[in-house]
Amino acid sequence: MKKILIVDDQQGIRLLLNEVFKKEGYETYLAANGLEALEYTEKIVMDCVLLDMKIPGMDGIEILKRIHKQLPELPVLMMTAYGELDLIKEAESLGAKHYFTKPFDIYEVRDVVNKLLKD
Repeated sequence: MKKILIVDDQQGIRLLLNEVFKKEGYETYLAANGLEALEYTEKIVMDCVLLDMKIPGMDGIEILKRIHKQLPELPVLMMTAYGELDLIKEAESLGAKHYFTKPFDIYEVRDVVNKLLKD
């Protein structure tokens, strides 16, 4: 079973994504902040990370840098409520595979993850 880590400080987003990806047959892990996310990636072999760009404390860019330093092949998909082109470009330059702008289309997120993990 493929494993997805969902990292977002908003509980509603975590729960929504969790429900969608469990129905798709994935094993899901939820993290509310960067430290939780990094603990999961150190202990469990993930197949994909959905990562919010704006998280209090350690932001998404910092989390992305640390994940890619530790696991350069792990696909990370960024989520942002902000249309900040410079942050999106930075995330892509650091290896983010895709990004979604909130409010996102949940079916688009599902389809991108399915395509990424079923290939």
